[in-house]
Amino acid sequence: MDVLARLDRYQRRHRWAGLPLAVAYKFYDDQAAYLAALLTYYGFISLFPLLLLLVALLGTVLSDNPQVQQSVLNSALSEFPVIGDQLGHNLHSFHGSAAAVAVGVAGSVYGALGVAQAAQHALNKIFAVPRHARPDPLRSRLKGLKFLALLALGLCVTTALSSAESAASVFGTRPAGGVRVAVALAAVALNSLLLLLSYRLLSRRRMPLRLMYGAALGGACAWQVLQWGGSYYVGNVLRGTTATYGMFGIVLGLLAWLYLGSLVYLVTAEISAVRCLRLWPRSLLSPFTDRVHLSPGDLRAYRSYAATESYKGFQKVTVHFDAPPHAPSPPTAPPHTGPDDGPDGDGRFPPGG
Repeated sequence: MDVLARLDRYQRRHRWAGLPLAVAYKFYDDQAAYLAALLTYYGFISLFPLLLLLVALLGTVLSDNPQVQQSVLNSALSEFPVIGDQLGHNLHSFHGSAAAVAVGVAGSVYGALGVAQAAQHALNKIFAVPRHARPDPLRSRLKGLKFLALLALGLCVTTALSSAESAASVFGTRPAGGVRVAVALAAVALNSLLLLLSYRLLSRRRMPLRLMYGAALGGACAWQVLQWGGSYYVGNVLRGTTATYGMFGIVLGLLAWLYLGSLVYLVTAEISAVRCLRLWPRSLLSPFTDRVHLSPGDLRAYRSYAATESYKGFQKVTVHFDAPPHAPSPPTAPPHTGPDDGPDGDGRFPPGG
């Protein structure tokens, strides 16, 4: 126990150890692995109709210019390395009546709202938004449409960046290498902005952006690495496989890619929530036993979890902590002050936030 007490005191005093531990504990408390699985499920269902819609629309709009059409399609689908090639080679422009096309587009968009709803649920839980303060089913779907529009705008910008990178390759290896680095940096910056905007759009709680930039930048870098990993998987693992094993590889690879992407999205949100709500340092043993003295970060976290489940604005939730049974003496640590001071993190929700 002396060793654990020393480790506990150490991680409470040092940010580099205490902050990741608090993020891991909040990830466990929020059951974020299950939230990521939910995002993966709806993402898997939504991805196909959205990409089908994207490819078909581009094929229709650019039908008079096959070269530009193929270039734009390749650039857009490169953002989805596991399945983009298959869609690009097997889809064509829309055919049929205007009414049938309109019904197909509306059905695809409505089906894609599932991933936006799942993201809203996950972020409101992570950022401790009480249930009574969350939008109703109609407003949540309007937010979902805005979220899909934000994703479409981001895809258009990244497509333009990819097209610029492809066009620069004709000037030689050295300039093209510099352009590729510039495009990768621009993509990371764009993805950071998209993360921040999506958190602001889908969550009712307003977090100070100055405490979220670092997490968003890290999440964008992880997403870029994930895209490169997906491209490597397609180019080196699936190449040369039989049709049967190749199809299984595509499906399993896509599910794994979506799950990892969901984890990146949610872990970035968890880091932002821990920093903005001051949910650290946590006690080292708090998830494992009741025989522990809770730290101020523990108290704020457990209060916020209870307040998050309030269904009505006039429903008052209070949390009282008794003395822990036969707990060892609490470790002494200096009070936490500094740039991470944000909202109280006690579950109170600002009106109109």
